[in-house]
Amino acid sequence: MQKTFLLFLISLVSYSINPVKACTIFSCSRGGETFVAANEDDTTPFTRIWYNPATKDRYGSVSFGAPDMQAASAMNEYGLFYDFAAANYDLSKLTLKNPYKGDLMWEILGTCKTVKEAMVLLKKYDFAISAKALLADKEGNSIVITPAGITEKTGDFQVNSNCNMINGKLSCKRPDLANEMLAGSKENNIDFLKTILDKTHQEGELNTLYSTICDLKKGIIYVYLFHDYNHAYRIDLKSELKKGYHIENLADHFPPSFAYENFSKNHALYLKESIFREMLEKGTDATINHYITESRKADPKNKNQDPALLETALQLIKYSWNEHHNGAMWEYWFSKPNGYDNKPYKDSRLASAEQLLTYLSTKEEKDPKLRNFMYEIIGFINFTQGNTGTAKEFYEKAVSNPVETYPVTLLRGKEMLSRLK
Repeated sequence: MQKTFLLFLISLVSYSINPVKACTIFSCSRGGETFVAANEDDTTPFTRIWYNPATKDRYGSVSFGAPDMQAASAMNEYGLFYDFAAANYDLSKLTLKNPYKGDLMWEILGTCKTVKEAMVLLKKYDFAISAKALLADKEGNSIVITPAGITEKTGDFQVNSNCNMINGKLSCKRPDLANEMLAGSKENNIDFLKTILDKTHQEGELNTLYSTICDLKKGIIYVYLFHDYNHAYRIDLKSELKKGYHIENLADHFPPSFAYENFSKNHALYLKESIFREMLEKGTDATINHYITESRKADPKNKNQDPALLETALQLIKYSWNEHHNGAMWEYWFSKPNGYDNKPYKDSRLASAEQLLTYLSTKEEKDPKLRNFMYEIIGFINFTQGNTGTAKEFYEKAVSNPVETYPVTLLRGKEMLSRLK
């Protein structure tokens, strides 16, 4: 279990620095129409869509992202859109005087209607993410934001992308191709934009997991799964927001695809995703009890089950946090300052996560670092539900021996104990 979990931690750190691996994103405003389009290229399938109704503090929105519930791209009810492309900025070499302590792009999406309004926040705070974000609005404005500065759109289109290493050489074919196609045509419609996405999609170890074309004026989004541009899922954002907060698996909106299913089944998170599918069919309690019973059996075929149950517990917490924080990522998981502040709430998913972690922690006497990590998360679950005494007890256990504690657990555990005094 330790090896699998360490691989998970490595992937988490990589993803938190660069929200996406390599993407092609562009805005186009001409002929009275305003669109943005994007290929989302990464190695993790199981894309989620979640809808966040408006509150007194935030505008309504839709988000797309991996199961960690960190938004890779999003659009709000006023047609303000953002999407990331990976970059290699070394933040330590830049002078960042006032970095935002949370998710700056998420703050912009919830409180701004236009690029002009967003610029107020961007002038106040530094963009402290090693990535490039394209921000566009329904008025036809767009900018590309990086830690080194902001580039405003000067014509009727703007491309945000990055380069690939091909045979040891840097190739910028995708962004160059998108620029050439946009510059060489006056078209601005779904079919034309879809052609650009098709020409710039990726296959192989790094795949175009999904693609989007957003009509910013009408609030309509067309989504394509796994670089198949013949089948579209149409989202009417206004109608979806009326249904209240909800999370969906993107793949559920498309017919079965051998290519996508084969790619997904070979991914490390496939068993965890299967457990969640079973929860929908048989109920959470019955599913968890079934897998705990199976885990107790000394059966070699169950060797991957405990890591999947750990992932399941963490996913339940991420879902819970996301819903109770208006669609935001689990900031505590990413060691963000806002993640340590939380108004207590009750959620059955937290109780299920605690049941799994309590069971798994009893099996990790040979791996104290992993056991202490579980103690930390059990402490967080109790803190979230207002059980501060129990939370303090588990945080103290988690950090009692620094040599036997992951650095991230030590960091978060000490911060929480300072707040629980």
